[in-house]
Amino acid sequence: MAQFFKPQKKSTQLQRIEITVDSLDHHCVGIGRHQGKAVFVEGALPGERVKVRLTEDKKQYAHGVLQHVVSPAENRIEPFCGHYRECGGCNAQHLSGADQLAAKQAGLVSLFSRLGNIQAPELAPALAGESRAYRRVCRLAIKFDKNGRCTRLGFRRRQSNDLVEIGCCPVLTDPLSMLIAPLRACLNGLKSQRELGHVELIQAEQGVLMLLRHTGRPNEMDRALLLAFAEEFGIDLYLQAADDQIEALSQQFAPSYQLDGLALAFAPGDFIQVNGGINQAMVAQAIDWLDVGAGDKVLDLFCGIGNFTLPLARKAREVVGVEGDLAMVARATQNAERNEIGNARFYKADLSGDIAGMSWAREGFDLVLLDPARPGALAVMEHVVKLSPKRVVYVSCNPVTLARDSKVLIEGGYRLSRLGMLDMFPHTGHLESMALFELG
Repeated sequence: MAQFFKPQKKSTQLQRIEITVDSLDHHCVGIGRHQGKAVFVEGALPGERVKVRLTEDKKQYAHGVLQHVVSPAENRIEPFCGHYRECGGCNAQHLSGADQLAAKQAGLVSLFSRLGNIQAPELAPALAGESRAYRRVCRLAIKFDKNGRCTRLGFRRRQSNDLVEIGCCPVLTDPLSMLIAPLRACLNGLKSQRELGHVELIQAEQGVLMLLRHTGRPNEMDRALLLAFAEEFGIDLYLQAADDQIEALSQQFAPSYQLDGLALAFAPGDFIQVNGGINQAMVAQAIDWLDVGAGDKVLDLFCGIGNFTLPLARKAREVVGVEGDLAMVARATQNAERNEIGNARFYKADLSGDIAGMSWAREGFDLVLLDPARPGALAVMEHVVKLSPKRVVYVSCNPVTLARDSKVLIEGGYRLSRLGMLDMFPHTGHLESMALFELG
Protein backbone atom coordinates (compact mmCIF):
# COMPACT_ATOMS: atom_id res chain seq x y z
CA MET A 1 0.00 0.00 0.00
CA ALA A 2 1.47 3.29 -1.02
CA GLN A 3 1.99 5.91 1.66
CA PHE A 4 1.93 9.59 0.82
CA PHE A 5 3.82 12.29 2.69
CA LYS A 6 1.54 15.00 4.03
CA PRO A 7 3.50 18.16 4.87
CA GLN A 8 2.75 19.89 8.14
CA LYS A 9 1.32 23.37 7.86
CA LYS A 10 3.83 26.00 8.88
CA SER A 11 2.65 28.13 11.77
CA THR A 12 2.04 31.73 10.85
CA GLN A 13 1.93 32.78 14.51
CA LEU A 14 4.64 35.37 15.06
CA GLN A 15 6.18 35.39 18.50
CA ARG A 16 6.05 37.88 21.32
CA ILE A 17 9.40 39.03 22.64
CA GLU A 18 10.90 41.38 25.19
CA ILE A 19 13.81 43.62 24.19
CA THR A 20 15.77 46.67 25.26
CA VAL A 21 15.63 49.59 22.86
CA ASP A 22 19.04 51.03 21.95
CA SER A 23 18.35 53.88 19.52
CA LEU A 24 15.92 55.64 17.20
CA ASP A 25 16.02 55.71 13.42
CA HIS A 26 15.28 58.80 11.31
CA HIS A 27 11.54 57.99 11.47
CA CYS A 28 11.68 58.18 15.32
CA VAL A 29 11.12 54.40 15.46
CA GLY A 30 12.82 52.50 18.28
CA ILE A 31 15.50 49.91 17.42
CA GLY A 32 16.48 47.00 19.66
CA ARG A 33 18.05 43.62 19.03
CA HIS A 34 16.77 40.08 19.38
CA GLN A 35 18.81 37.01 18.54
CA GLY A 36 21.32 39.16 16.67
CA LYS A 37 18.88 40.98 14.42
CA ALA A 38 17.51 44.53 14.52
CA VAL A 39 13.92 44.89 15.68
CA PHE A 40 12.04 48.09 14.77
CA VAL A 41 9.31 49.11 17.21
CA GLU A 42 7.22 52.24 16.67
CA GLY A 43 6.51 54.08 19.91
CA ALA A 44 9.52 52.70 21.83
CA LEU A 45 12.36 54.88 23.16
CA PRO A 46 16.07 54.28 23.80
CA GLY A 47 16.72 52.73 27.23
CA GLU A 48 13.26 51.22 27.51
CA ARG A 49 12.53 47.57 28.14
CA VAL A 50 9.48 46.73 26.04
CA LYS A 51 7.25 43.79 25.19
CA VAL A 52 6.69 43.46 21.45
CA ARG A 53 4.50 41.38 19.16
CA LEU A 54 6.38 40.72 15.94
CA THR A 55 4.49 41.54 12.75
CA GLU A 56 7.31 40.82 10.30
CA ASP A 57 10.29 38.55 10.91
CA LYS A 58 12.98 38.58 8.22
CA LYS A 59 16.45 37.08 8.17
CA GLN A 60 18.27 40.28 9.13
CA TYR A 61 15.57 42.43 10.74
CA ALA A 62 12.08 42.35 12.22
CA HIS A 63 9.21 44.76 12.82
CA GLY A 64 6.95 44.64 15.83
CA VAL A 65 4.05 46.34 17.57
CA LEU A 66 4.61 47.77 21.02
CA GLN A 67 2.52 45.83 23.54
CA HIS A 68 3.78 47.15 26.86
CA VAL A 69 6.53 49.40 28.19
CA VAL A 70 8.12 47.48 31.07
CA SER A 71 10.42 50.33 32.11
CA PRO A 72 9.70 53.74 30.52
CA ALA A 73 12.42 56.22 29.56
CA GLU A 74 12.68 59.45 31.53
CA ASN A 75 12.01 61.54 28.42
CA ARG A 76 8.74 59.78 27.53
CA ILE A 77 5.83 62.24 27.56
CA GLU A 78 2.05 61.85 27.37
CA PRO A 79 0.69 62.29 23.81
CA PHE A 80 -1.69 65.24 23.43
CA CYS A 81 -4.03 63.54 20.93
CA GLY A 82 -6.60 60.98 22.07
CA HIS A 83 -6.23 59.05 18.81
CA TYR A 84 -2.44 58.74 19.08
CA ARG A 85 -2.29 55.03 19.96
CA GLU A 86 -4.41 54.04 16.96
CA CYS A 87 -3.96 56.67 14.27
CA GLY A 88 -1.13 56.24 11.78
CA GLY A 89 -0.70 59.97 11.27
CA CYS A 90 1.51 61.15 14.17
CA ASN A 91 3.82 58.45 15.48
CA ALA A 92 6.16 60.55 17.65
CA GLN A 93 3.92 62.38 20.13
CA HIS A 94 5.51 60.42 22.99
CA LEU A 95 8.67 62.49 22.35
CA SER A 96 9.22 66.17 23.02
CA GLY A 97 9.75 68.42 20.02
CA ALA A 98 13.45 68.76 20.86
CA ASP A 99 13.87 64.98 21.06
CA GLN A 100 12.06 64.51 17.75
CA LEU A 101 14.43 66.97 16.06
CA ALA A 102 17.48 65.31 17.62
CA ALA A 103 16.42 61.85 16.40
CA LYS A 104 15.78 63.07 12.86
CA GLN A 105 19.03 65.03 12.73
CA ALA A 106 21.04 62.03 13.92
CA GLY A 107 19.25 59.85 11.37
CA LEU A 108 20.04 62.29 8.57
CA VAL A 109 23.78 62.24 9.34
CA SER A 110 23.73 58.43 9.64
CA LEU A 111 22.03 57.97 6.25
CA PHE A 112 24.59 60.15 4.48
CA SER A 113 27.36 58.07 6.03
CA ARG A 114 25.82 54.63 5.39
CA LEU A 115 24.18 55.14 1.99
CA GLY A 116 26.37 57.77 0.39
CA ASN A 117 29.66 57.28 2.26
CA ILE A 118 29.54 61.05 2.77
CA GLN A 119 30.68 62.77 5.93
CA ALA A 120 28.09 65.41 6.75
CA PRO A 121 29.21 68.86 7.91
CA GLU A 122 27.96 70.25 11.21
CA LEU A 123 24.21 70.49 10.76
CA ALA A 124 22.55 73.85 10.31
CA PRO A 125 19.95 74.72 12.97
CA ALA A 126 16.67 72.95 12.24
CA LEU A 127 13.87 75.05 10.78
CA ALA A 128 11.01 74.55 13.23
CA GLY A 129 7.73 76.32 13.94
CA GLU A 130 4.30 75.62 15.38
CA SER A 131 3.79 71.97 16.32
CA ARG A 132 -0.03 72.08 16.47
CA ALA A 133 -2.63 73.47 14.07
CA TYR A 134 0.14 73.75 11.48
CA ARG A 135 -1.20 71.52 8.72
CA ARG A 136 -3.10 73.31 5.95
CA VAL A 137 -3.62 70.24 3.73
CA CYS A 138 -4.93 66.80 4.68
CA ARG A 139 -6.44 63.74 3.04
CA LEU A 140 -9.13 61.87 4.97
CA ALA A 141 -9.98 58.27 4.18
CA ILE A 142 -13.63 57.31 3.61
CA LYS A 143 -14.95 53.79 4.15
CA PHE A 144 -18.48 52.47 3.91
CA ASP A 145 -19.25 50.16 6.84
CA LYS A 146 -21.45 47.39 5.42
CA ASN A 147 -22.45 46.09 8.82
CA GLY A 148 -23.32 49.46 10.30
CA ARG A 149 -24.52 50.74 6.92
CA CYS A 150 -22.79 54.04 7.49
CA THR A 151 -19.80 56.02 6.23
CA ARG A 152 -16.70 56.23 8.39
CA LEU A 153 -14.26 59.14 8.05
CA GLY A 154 -10.75 59.42 9.45
CA PHE A 155 -7.12 58.37 9.03
CA ARG A 156 -5.56 54.97 8.42
CA ARG A 157 -4.77 52.88 11.46
CA ARG A 158 -1.13 52.23 12.30
CA GLN A 159 0.39 49.50 10.16
CA SER A 160 -3.04 48.71 8.72
CA ASN A 161 -5.46 49.61 5.94
CA ASP A 162 -8.23 49.86 8.52
CA LEU A 163 -9.62 53.26 9.42
CA VAL A 164 -9.63 55.21 12.69
CA GLU A 165 -12.61 57.52 12.94
CA ILE A 166 -11.79 60.97 14.29
CA GLY A 167 -13.88 63.92 15.34
CA CYS A 168 -11.10 66.50 15.13
CA CYS A 169 -7.33 66.64 14.61
CA PRO A 170 -5.04 68.93 16.66
CA VAL A 171 -2.34 69.20 13.98
CA LEU A 172 -4.76 70.53 11.35
CA THR A 173 -5.57 74.22 11.13
CA ASP A 174 -8.71 74.95 13.14
CA PRO A 175 -10.99 75.52 10.11
CA LEU A 176 -10.03 72.08 8.70
CA SER A 177 -10.33 70.27 12.03
CA MET A 178 -13.76 71.76 12.76
CA LEU A 179 -15.12 70.46 9.44
CA ILE A 180 -14.52 66.76 10.14
CA ALA A 181 -17.55 65.99 12.33
CA PRO A 182 -20.15 67.86 10.22
CA LEU A 183 -18.61 66.45 7.03
CA ARG A 184 -19.10 62.91 8.33
CA ALA A 185 -22.76 63.70 9.01
CA CYS A 186 -23.17 65.11 5.51
CA LEU A 187 -21.58 62.07 3.83
CA ASN A 188 -23.84 59.75 5.82
CA GLY A 189 -26.85 61.48 4.28
CA LEU A 190 -25.80 60.67 0.70
CA LYS A 191 -27.41 57.88 -1.30
CA SER A 192 -24.08 57.23 -3.04
CA GLN A 193 -22.02 56.53 0.09
CA ARG A 194 -20.55 53.36 -1.43
CA GLU A 195 -19.04 55.38 -4.30
CA LEU A 196 -17.00 57.77 -2.17
CA GLY A 197 -13.20 57.50 -2.34
CA HIS A 198 -11.39 60.03 -0.15
CA VAL A 199 -11.60 63.72 0.63
CA GLU A 200 -8.93 66.43 0.67
CA LEU A 201 -9.28 69.56 2.78
CA ILE A 202 -7.10 72.55 1.89
CA GLN A 203 -6.71 75.84 3.74
CA ALA A 204 -6.19 78.61 1.19
CA GLU A 205 -5.64 82.28 1.90
CA GLN A 206 -9.27 83.01 0.99
CA GLY A 207 -10.88 80.10 2.86
CA VAL A 208 -11.27 76.31 2.78
CA LEU A 209 -11.73 74.15 -0.27
CA MET A 210 -12.73 70.51 -0.34
CA LEU A 211 -11.98 67.95 -3.05
CA LEU A 212 -14.24 64.89 -2.79
CA ARG A 213 -13.33 61.77 -4.72
CA HIS A 214 -16.54 60.24 -6.12
CA THR A 215 -16.23 57.18 -8.34
CA GLY A 216 -19.86 57.22 -9.51
CA ARG A 217 -22.36 59.82 -10.61
CA PRO A 218 -23.98 61.53 -7.62
CA ASN A 219 -27.69 62.10 -8.19
CA GLU A 220 -29.35 65.49 -7.91
CA MET A 221 -30.38 64.90 -4.30
CA ASP A 222 -26.77 64.11 -3.29
CA ARG A 223 -25.53 67.16 -5.18
CA ALA A 224 -28.06 69.32 -3.36
CA LEU A 225 -26.92 67.96 0.04
CA LEU A 226 -23.26 68.59 -0.79
CA LEU A 227 -24.03 72.06 -2.07
CA ALA A 228 -25.98 72.87 1.10
CA PHE A 229 -23.03 71.68 3.19
CA ALA A 230 -20.63 73.90 1.22
CA GLU A 231 -22.90 76.91 1.61
CA GLU A 232 -23.47 76.34 5.33
CA PHE A 233 -19.75 76.22 6.10
CA GLY A 234 -18.63 78.73 3.48
CA ILE A 235 -16.29 76.40 1.62
CA ASP A 236 -15.56 75.76 -2.04
CA LEU A 237 -16.42 72.20 -3.03
CA TYR A 238 -15.04 70.18 -5.95
CA LEU A 239 -15.88 66.66 -7.11
CA GLN A 240 -13.19 64.41 -8.58
CA ALA A 241 -14.48 61.62 -10.81
CA ALA A 242 -12.97 58.19 -11.40
CA ASP A 243 -11.15 59.54 -14.49
CA ASP A 244 -9.61 62.31 -12.30
CA GLN A 245 -11.66 65.05 -13.96
CA ILE A 246 -12.51 67.76 -11.44
CA GLU A 247 -15.85 69.58 -11.34
CA ALA A 248 -16.47 72.73 -9.31
CA LEU A 249 -19.74 72.16 -7.48
CA SER A 250 -19.46 75.34 -5.43
CA GLN A 251 -16.76 77.92 -6.16
CA GLN A 252 -16.58 81.39 -4.64
CA PHE A 253 -12.86 82.18 -4.87
CA ALA A 254 -9.64 81.38 -6.74
CA PRO A 255 -7.43 79.71 -4.08
CA SER A 256 -3.92 80.97 -3.40
CA TYR A 257 -1.36 81.23 -0.60
CA GLN A 258 1.02 83.99 0.40
CA LEU A 259 4.77 83.51 0.11
CA ASP A 260 7.41 86.20 0.48
CA GLY A 261 4.91 88.89 -0.50
CA LEU A 262 3.73 86.91 -3.53
CA ALA A 263 0.31 85.38 -4.14
CA LEU A 264 0.64 81.85 -5.58
CA ALA A 265 -2.59 80.56 -7.08
CA PHE A 266 -3.23 76.81 -7.14
CA ALA A 267 -6.03 74.47 -8.14
CA PRO A 268 -7.56 71.48 -6.34
CA GLY A 269 -5.23 68.52 -6.91
CA ASP A 270 -2.08 70.67 -7.17
CA PHE A 271 0.74 69.94 -4.76
CA ILE A 272 1.39 72.63 -2.16
CA GLN A 273 3.49 72.36 0.99
CA VAL A 274 1.34 71.38 3.97
CA ASN A 275 3.12 73.65 6.45
CA GLY A 276 2.87 77.30 5.45
CA GLY A 277 5.23 78.64 8.12
CA ILE A 278 8.02 76.18 7.37
CA ASN A 279 7.51 76.65 3.64
CA GLN A 280 8.20 80.37 4.05
CA ALA A 281 11.36 79.67 6.09
CA MET A 282 12.47 76.92 3.68
CA VAL A 283 12.28 79.15 0.61
CA ALA A 284 14.16 81.93 2.38
CA GLN A 285 16.91 79.51 3.47
CA ALA A 286 17.26 78.05 -0.03
CA ILE A 287 17.74 81.53 -1.50
CA ASP A 288 20.25 82.38 1.22
CA TRP A 289 22.24 79.16 0.73
CA LEU A 290 22.32 79.61 -3.04
CA ASP A 291 23.62 83.16 -2.44
CA VAL A 292 21.70 84.40 -5.47
CA GLY A 293 23.17 87.44 -7.18
CA ALA A 294 21.52 89.90 -9.56
CA GLY A 295 23.53 88.48 -12.50
CA ASP A 296 22.81 84.79 -11.81
CA LYS A 297 20.75 82.48 -14.00
CA VAL A 298 18.99 79.76 -11.98
CA LEU A 299 17.50 76.39 -12.94
CA ASP A 300 14.62 75.18 -10.72
CA LEU A 301 13.83 71.49 -11.30
CA PHE A 302 10.51 70.00 -10.09
CA CYS A 303 9.25 73.58 -9.77
CA GLY A 304 5.52 72.90 -9.30
CA ILE A 305 3.49 76.11 -9.37
CA GLY A 306 6.58 78.26 -8.78
CA ASN A 307 7.04 77.93 -5.02
CA PHE A 308 10.81 78.49 -5.28
CA THR A 309 10.96 79.87 -8.82
CA LEU A 310 9.16 83.14 -8.28
CA PRO A 311 10.96 84.21 -5.07
CA LEU A 312 14.24 83.29 -6.80
CA ALA A 313 13.30 85.41 -9.82
CA ARG A 314 13.14 88.51 -7.66
CA LYS A 315 16.81 88.03 -6.77
CA ALA A 316 18.28 86.61 -10.00
CA ARG A 317 18.75 87.76 -13.58
CA GLU A 318 16.63 84.88 -14.88
CA VAL A 319 15.06 81.64 -13.63
CA VAL A 320 13.96 78.60 -15.64
CA GLY A 321 11.43 76.31 -13.93
CA VAL A 322 10.82 72.74 -15.09
CA GLU A 323 7.92 70.51 -14.03
CA GLY A 324 6.40 67.26 -15.29
CA ASP A 325 2.74 68.27 -14.92
CA LEU A 326 1.52 70.48 -17.77
CA ALA A 327 -1.31 72.00 -15.71
CA MET A 328 1.13 73.06 -13.02
CA VAL A 329 3.46 74.55 -15.64
CA ALA A 330 0.52 76.64 -16.83
CA ARG A 331 -0.27 77.64 -13.25
CA ALA A 332 3.36 78.66 -12.62
CA THR A 333 3.34 80.79 -15.79
CA GLN A 334 0.12 82.46 -14.68
CA ASN A 335 1.55 83.07 -11.22
CA ALA A 336 4.55 84.82 -12.75
CA GLU A 337 2.25 87.04 -14.80
CA ARG A 338 -0.06 87.71 -11.84
CA ASN A 339 2.89 88.81 -9.71
CA GLU A 340 4.42 90.85 -12.57
CA ILE A 341 7.55 88.71 -12.75
CA GLY A 342 8.94 88.79 -16.26
CA ASN A 343 12.25 86.94 -15.84
CA ALA A 344 10.88 83.44 -15.19
CA ARG A 345 10.25 80.83 -17.89
CA PHE A 346 8.57 77.46 -17.39
CA TYR A 347 8.80 74.18 -19.30
CA LYS A 348 7.17 70.76 -19.10
CA ALA A 349 9.55 67.79 -19.04
CA ASP A 350 9.65 64.25 -17.71
CA LEU A 351 12.45 64.55 -15.16
CA SER A 352 12.57 60.79 -14.64
CA GLY A 353 14.01 60.37 -18.15
CA ASP A 354 16.80 61.72 -20.34
CA ILE A 355 16.64 65.53 -20.51
CA ALA A 356 19.85 66.16 -22.44
CA GLY A 357 17.98 66.91 -25.67
CA MET A 358 15.70 69.56 -24.17
CA SER A 359 16.35 73.10 -25.40
CA TRP A 360 16.37 74.58 -21.89
CA ALA A 361 18.75 71.84 -20.68
CA ARG A 362 21.42 73.05 -23.10
CA GLU A 363 21.45 76.56 -21.62
CA GLY A 364 24.06 77.62 -19.09
CA PHE A 365 23.12 78.04 -15.42
CA ASP A 366 24.99 79.54 -12.49
CA LEU A 367 22.83 77.91 -9.81
CA VAL A 368 20.50 74.90 -9.59
CA LEU A 369 17.71 74.07 -7.15
CA LEU A 370 15.93 70.71 -6.98
CA ASP A 371 12.84 69.80 -4.96
CA PRO A 372 11.78 66.32 -6.17
CA ALA A 373 9.15 63.94 -4.82
CA ARG A 374 10.09 60.91 -2.69
CA PRO A 375 11.67 58.88 -5.56
CA GLY A 376 14.35 61.56 -5.84
CA ALA A 377 16.13 62.99 -8.87
CA LEU A 378 18.67 60.34 -9.89
CA ALA A 379 17.84 60.58 -13.60
CA VAL A 380 18.86 64.26 -13.79
CA MET A 381 21.86 64.26 -11.45
CA GLU A 382 24.47 63.52 -14.12
CA HIS A 383 23.09 66.37 -16.22
CA VAL A 384 23.24 68.74 -13.26
CA VAL A 385 26.92 67.85 -12.89
CA LYS A 386 27.50 68.55 -16.60
CA LEU A 387 25.95 72.01 -16.23
CA SER A 388 28.69 72.83 -13.68
CA PRO A 389 26.68 75.35 -11.63
CA LYS A 390 28.55 77.11 -8.82
CA ARG A 391 26.08 75.91 -6.21
CA VAL A 392 23.28 73.33 -6.00
CA VAL A 393 20.56 73.28 -3.35
CA TYR A 394 18.66 70.01 -3.04
CA VAL A 395 15.43 70.04 -1.00
CA SER A 396 14.22 66.56 -0.14
CA CYS A 397 11.28 64.83 1.55
CA ASN A 398 13.15 61.50 1.52
CA PRO A 399 16.64 61.43 3.07
CA VAL A 400 17.34 58.00 1.56
CA THR A 401 17.11 59.24 -2.04
CA LEU A 402 18.84 62.50 -1.07
CA ALA A 403 21.85 60.56 0.22
CA ARG A 404 21.86 58.41 -2.92
CA ASP A 405 21.63 61.37 -5.32
CA SER A 406 24.22 63.36 -3.36
CA LYS A 407 26.80 60.73 -4.16
CA VAL A 408 26.56 61.67 -7.87
CA LEU A 409 27.33 65.31 -7.06
CA ILE A 410 30.24 64.38 -4.79
CA GLU A 411 31.73 62.12 -7.46
CA GLY A 412 31.24 64.97 -9.96
CA GLY A 413 33.49 67.34 -8.03
CA TYR A 414 31.06 68.96 -5.60
CA ARG A 415 31.40 69.13 -1.82
CA LEU A 416 28.58 69.03 0.68
CA SER A 417 29.00 72.32 2.53
CA ARG A 418 25.67 72.65 4.36
CA LEU A 419 23.03 70.22 5.53
CA GLY A 420 19.98 70.74 7.70
CA MET A 421 16.50 69.44 8.44
CA LEU A 422 13.16 71.19 8.12
CA ASP A 423 10.45 70.28 10.64
CA MET A 424 7.72 70.29 8.00
CA PHE A 425 5.77 67.49 9.73
CA PRO A 426 6.06 67.72 13.55
CA HIS A 427 5.16 64.55 15.51
CA THR A 428 5.57 62.32 12.45
CA GLY A 429 8.39 60.22 11.08
CA HIS A 430 8.63 62.34 7.93
CA LEU A 431 12.00 64.03 7.49
CA GLU A 432 12.37 67.01 5.18
CA SER A 433 15.91 68.22 4.61
CA MET A 434 18.04 70.64 2.59
CA ALA A 435 21.60 70.25 1.32
CA LEU A 436 23.96 72.73 -0.30
CA PHE A 437 26.69 71.54 -2.69
CA GLU A 438 29.47 73.78 -3.94
CA LEU A 439 31.79 73.15 -6.87
CA GLY A 440 35.43 72.56 -6.07
